[in-house]
Order: sequence, then structure tokens, then C-alpha cells
Amino acid sequence: QLQLVEAGGGLVHPGGSLRLACSASGSLLNDYGVAWFRQAPGKEREGVECISNSDDDTYYADSVKGRFTISRDIAKNTVVLQMIDLKPEDTAVYYCAADHTAYGLIASWFVYWGQGTQVTVSS
Repeated sequence: QLQLVEAGGGLVHPGGSLRLACSASGSLLNDYGVAWFRQAPGKEREGVECISNSDDDTYYADSVKGRFTISRDIAKNTVVLQMIDLKPEDTAVYYCAADHTAYGLIASWFVYWGQGTQVTVSS
């Protein structure tokens, strides 16, 4: 059974950077498509960026274009979300999700979820 744990959230000033990590246990994360989602208070969960399980293609939401980058660290069985130029509207709980076949930003496509990590962007 795949288990996911997110880490790396915190408080950062606008324009700052954070690196989120989604660490897996119980299975090789490289066999799964992985996506990052986020949910701000009072808002629906939003897909941020995903990476495929076949050729590591990536797809991102327009709101994070040029600022967020998803990648795999195979040696650590981890998927990383590097975030730069953070904005107050990026404030949310960030979740990683995985599925054997999913590739996209639709939450219902993903079976395995982490517990989330809080990202707060504020001056």
C-alpha cells in the first residue's frame, strides 16, 4: 500500500521560494503518476502540477506557469515541487496525490493522498 507524506511547507514572504517534498513508502513512486493539489480556506481543491509515470511529462496550471516545477528524486522515492516567486494567492494546504494511471489535474483520478502541508505567503 502506497503511503505519501508531504514536507517543506512554511511561512514565506512574497517573492520567496519553497521546496515541497512528497515522500513515498510501501511502493516505488516512480511507478505512479503524481500530482500536487492545493486548497485554500473556503475554496475548492485546485490542481497545481503533475508528472506522468511513463515519460515524466509534466503539466501545470496556468496560475503557476514559470514559477512551480515538479520533478522526481528517484533515489529518495520522492517527488519535489519547487516553488519560486511565491504570491499571497499561493497560500493553501498543499497535497500530493498518486495513481498508477492518472496524469492530469483532476483530483478524483488519484487514489493515494498525503495529509498535506501548509504554505503561507505573507509579508
